[in-house]
Amino acid sequence: MSWLSLFVTCPRGVEPLLAQELAALGASAVHDRTGGVAAQASLECAYRICLWSRTASRVLLPLRTFAALDAEALYAAARELPWSELFDPATSFAVEVAGRSPAIRHTHYAGLKVKDAIVDHFRARGYPRPNVDTVAPGLRIHLHLDREQATLSLDLSGDSLHRRGYRHDGAEAPLKENLAAAILLWAGWPQRAARGEPLFDPMCGSGTLLIEAAWIAADVAPGLLRRRWGFEAWRGHQPALWQHLYAQAQTRRREGRHRLPTIAGSDHDARTLAAARSSIERAGLSGAITLRQDDALTALPPAERPGLIVTNPPYGERLGAETELIKLYSLLGVHLKQRFGGWRVVLFTARADLALRLGLRADARHTLYNGAIACKLLGFNIRGADANAPAPSESGTAPASDASGRTGPGVHSSAPDPGGEDFANRLRKNLRHLGKWARRNGITNYRLYDADLPDYALAIDLYATPELHAHVQEYAAPKTIEPARAQARLREALAQIQHVLDIPPAQIHYKLRRPQKADGQYTRQAATGIFHEVTEHGCRLSVNFDDYLDTGLFLDHRPMRLRLQQEAAGKRVLNLFCYTGAATVHAACGGAQQTLSLDLSNTYLEWARRNLERNGVRATLYPYPPAPGERLAPHALIRCDCRQWLADMAQHPARSRFDLIFLDPPTFSTSKKMTGTLDIQRDHATLIRQCLALLAAGGTLYFSTNRRGFKLDAALQTIAEIDDITAQTLDADFQRPPPAHRCWRLRHRS
Repeated sequence: MSWLSLFVTCPRGVEPLLAQELAALGASAVHDRTGGVAAQASLECAYRICLWSRTASRVLLPLRTFAALDAEALYAAARELPWSELFDPATSFAVEVAGRSPAIRHTHYAGLKVKDAIVDHFRARGYPRPNVDTVAPGLRIHLHLDREQATLSLDLSGDSLHRRGYRHDGAEAPLKENLAAAILLWAGWPQRAARGEPLFDPMCGSGTLLIEAAWIAADVAPGLLRRRWGFEAWRGHQPALWQHLYAQAQTRRREGRHRLPTIAGSDHDARTLAAARSSIERAGLSGAITLRQDDALTALPPAERPGLIVTNPPYGERLGAETELIKLYSLLGVHLKQRFGGWRVVLFTARADLALRLGLRADARHTLYNGAIACKLLGFNIRGADANAPAPSESGTAPASDASGRTGPGVHSSAPDPGGEDFANRLRKNLRHLGKWARRNGITNYRLYDADLPDYALAIDLYATPELHAHVQEYAAPKTIEPARAQARLREALAQIQHVLDIPPAQIHYKLRRPQKADGQYTRQAATGIFHEVTEHGCRLSVNFDDYLDTGLFLDHRPMRLRLQQEAAGKRVLNLFCYTGAATVHAACGGAQQTLSLDLSNTYLEWARRNLERNGVRATLYPYPPAPGERLAPHALIRCDCRQWLADMAQHPARSRFDLIFLDPPTFSTSKKMTGTLDIQRDHATLIRQCLALLAAGGTLYFSTNRRGFKLDAALQTIAEIDDITAQTLDADFQRPPPAHRCWRLRHRS
C-alpha cells in the first residue's frame, strides 16, 4: 500500500481537533502546523478525510517544495513537474496562491507564472493547451509561498470543504460550517448527543450550528451532499474505491437518523429563520430540528432535561449596534441563570470584552479564528435559578405595566439574582409617586429615573405606544470607576428594569450617553426605521427608540409645548431649530393661524412633516429658504441654517412678523452644512436680538437652553422685558436632580 503525504488545512486554532480527526480516520505521522495538519495517508484514508472530516478546509497533496528566489525560478521549477501525468489536458484548472515571499510580492503574478508553466509543459509535449477556469475548475493547484520557499500541491477537495452543499449557491453565513463543527466538537457535543442531551441555539441565525450538530449526532458525513471533488480530475483517482466509501456513508446516514436528540434554535429575525429552514431541508433534516421566532432574552429551554446551549451572538461596529450588544450581553447572563439552570453554555464571540458583561465565570477558554478575526470560545456551567420558574409571556408584546405606573404580576421576568435591590426599590418608589402624578395630569410619557442613586447613573424615560417602552441612557462612568464595576451595575440595573417594569427585553432600549462632539447627539446610530406613536396633550407624535441617541421627543420640554399650545390660537408661530417639530405640532393643534419651522436637517424636517400630518395638518417642506416677503404655505417647514436665516430676515425691510417665537438652539454645533460654529453662551444675545426684530407688537419670545452654567446676557434687559420661567417649565419628573434646563419669556418693552 502506497502512502500519500498530505497537508490538510483548517481555521486557525482548530489544528488540535483536526489532528484528532485525521488520526481517527486512519492517518499516521500526524503533526500540527499553523493553519493545518501534516499527515501520511493511504488513498482510502485520503478519501475518508475528504468525505468525513468536519473541521478541514482543504486536503492538499504536495507535489514539490523548492527554492523560489524570483518569479523565473518559480516558473522553471513549476514547469519541471510532470503535469501531464497528473491530469488530462482536457481538464480545466486554476491556480490559487497563499502565503508571502519577499522575492515575489504579488500573489496574482505568482499564480500567472505557475499557470504559464503548466500550459507550457503541456504544449512542449504536444498536448493541447488546457483551459483555465477560475470559477469552477476541474482541478485546483495550490501554491504556498513561505519566504524563499514555495510548495505546489494538488487540491484533492476541490472547493473548500466547509461548503457542505446544504446552503443555497452564493449564500454565505457569518460562521463557516467547519468552524461551527469545531465549536461543537470542542463543546463535547458528540458525547452529549450520545447521552441524549438536548442542544439549543437561542441566536441560531441561518442554522449552521444546528445543522452541524444534527449531522454529528446522526453520523452524517459532512461531504455527502457535495457534487464535485478535486480528486475526480486527478489521474490517481480510483472511482470504485471512492464509490464504495460513499455508499458506506449513505448507509450510516440512514441508520443514524433515529439517534437524533432534541435540537432546537430560535432567532428574532423571520427572514433569517426562513433561510435556516431552507438549509435544514436541503440537509435532509426536515422535522429533526425545531425553530422558533423568539428573542434570545425570552427564549425558554426546548426540553425538560438540561443540555448544551451553543451560540454565536452577533457583533457589530456601528454605535447603535454596540449599545444593543451591551444590552444583549448584560441581560443574557441574567436570563440564562433564571431559565437554564443545569445547562452547559458554550459561547463563540468576537467580542471578549462584551463577554465580561455576562456576569458568568468561564471555566474553559479557547481562541479560534473566524477568518482573520480572533474569537473566543467560552464555556460556562449555569448554576442559577430553577429552569422551571414561571415562564414569560408567550407573546412578548403585551406589557404588564403602563407608563402611569400600574404593574402586573411579573410575566416578563422572574426576580433577578441578588444585586441592585436599592435601585429596584427606587424604581418602585418613583413609579408610585410619579405614576399618580402622571395619571392625574394625563401624562403617558415621562422620566422615571435620573441618576437618583450615584451607583446607577442612568436616565430612564417611559413611553406608552401604547405598549410600554423604556428608553435607558447610561451616563458614561468617570475614569476613576473600574470598568468591571460599572458593567456589573448596568447588568443589575437592566435586569431590575425588566423585572420592576415587567416588560420584555425588546422594549428596553439602551444607549450610552457620552460627552458629544458638536452634533453627535443627532447622528444616526442604527437603521431600524421603526417608529412608534405616542400622545401628548392630545397631539400624536412619532418617536424612534433605536436609530438616534434621542427619541425625537425631548420630554423635559413637555410643559413648554403645552404653553405654546395654549397660547397659539390665531397666532403666527415661528419655531427655530425645530428638531422633529413637536412644538410646532402643539401650536398647530392649539389653533395657530400660521406656523413656520426651521432646521438644517432634512431627516428631522421630514420627521416634523410626518408629525404634522399625523395630526391632520398639511405641511409644505421648502428645501431652500424662500425669498423674504414670499407668501408661504400656512404650515411651512424650511431647510436652512437658522442663524443665517435670522440674520438675513432681521435686516430685511419686508421681514415677516410673528406673535409667538420659540428659540431652543443646540448648546454647540459645528455642522458642515452651516457657516461657522454655534456656541449658545457666546451667540445667544445675537440670536435673541434678531428674534426680537421679528417679534410682532404684543408678541412673546420663549428662549430655552440646557447648557450647564449658562448666564443670560444682562444687556438684553435694556431691550426686552425678561422673565425667568424655568420653574414653570419643569414638571415633577424633571425636578430632580437640579436640571440644566433654563427658560425665559421675553417681550418688547412697552
